[in-house]
Amino acid sequence: MTGLPGFGADTATLRDLVETWSAGPRELVALRPAPGDPVGVPAAATTDATAAGECLAVATPDGAWVAVPQVTTFGSALEQGHLVEWRVLDVPPWSTAVAGALGSLAEAERELRTALVTATEALDQLDVARWRDDAADAIEAVRRSSTDAWPVPPLDGRRARVLQLATRLLAIVGVAGTDDGGAVNVWQADQRSTALREVERTARHALSAATYARVGD
Repeated sequence: MTGLPGFGADTATLRDLVETWSAGPRELVALRPAPGDPVGVPAAATTDATAAGECLAVATPDGAWVAVPQVTTFGSALEQGHLVEWRVLDVPPWSTAVAGALGSLAEAERELRTALVTATEALDQLDVARWRDDAADAIEAVRRSSTDAWPVPPLDGRRARVLQLATRLLAIVGVAGTDDGGAVNVWQADQRSTALREVERTARHALSAATYARVGD
């Protein structure tokens, strides 16, 4: 790990990161930027965070930082492993930009429900029943998924609902985005892709909104 305040280069561990920011007043949020949609990530961290697809933003009375995971894959396709190294970047205060990009948790929940309706209508119109054979099984597995087994602290009702619906929508977008389904021409395929991109953006923003916390005040 590099860049953690109070530690020399490459001397800090993930445990050090957690302990450094586990006490005192602080704001935290896990952001899911994508190309063209930085989701409030400070400019100094945008390139790294977008490449990773995720980052953790932290603010304390002593300053603000963004921690970006850098994942290296090793091993064969059958026995694959991942090495995760964290890069901590010193950034300007990010709270206002993140709040403007994400909105409130209540807004995120409303937008998710709208996105669910929009996605369902768009995919039905484009005959998604003609997806590949294993799509139905994959979506059924998504439906049965739950945040109950996640290794996270107990979640309040709205936060749990938002996390669950957002992860389900992202999973469905992942399944639906693997081919053109029942689309029979370029226009249909483009319409379907546009609908899925909007659902994916809404779900990413909602995931981030559900992780925002202000603690220790």
